[in-house]
Amino acid sequence: MRSGEAREGYELWRPNREKASSVTTKAVMVLLLLITAALCLLVTIGGWSLLQGGAGMGVVCLVFVLLYLVFAFRVAVWSRGVLPVAAALSILVLIFSAVGADSWFQRDKSGFNTALLPDTLIGTILVLMIPLQIVVIAVAMIAFNQEWQVEEE
Repeated sequence: MRSGEAREGYELWRPNREKASSVTTKAVMVLLLLITAALCLLVTIGGWSLLQGGAGMGVVCLVFVLLYLVFAFRVAVWSRGVLPVAAALSILVLIFSAVGADSWFQRDKSGFNTALLPDTLIGTILVLMIPLQIVVIAVAMIAFNQEWQVEEE
């Protein structure tokens, strides 16, 4: 008998998915992942011409956006397996944001090439990404501990 299938005459019940706290945590996690994907996409599009020549780090940023969208979809269908992976990716994004934010503010002088968005706006978005990623990590760990995978017949 495979996981997720009930024996004939029985129904499968997932009690932890019906709790209000689990439903709320799932909704918050999906929202946080979508916000992160949107902000990463905004930084990528806004600074494409300056992200290591456009094709270097820009492609990596687009991969991060796609991963966050996939994670949001998987969490929306109650897959708790992506939660630790999303937290790990958020640690990477937090580090990149913390390291890169200052350089965007330093570009706000004459003589530098400009991006599609103002450099200070991209820097501000990166500064906002730092606490956002901390919240994503915390909510992912809370959601992981809610044991969404428990099944009863």
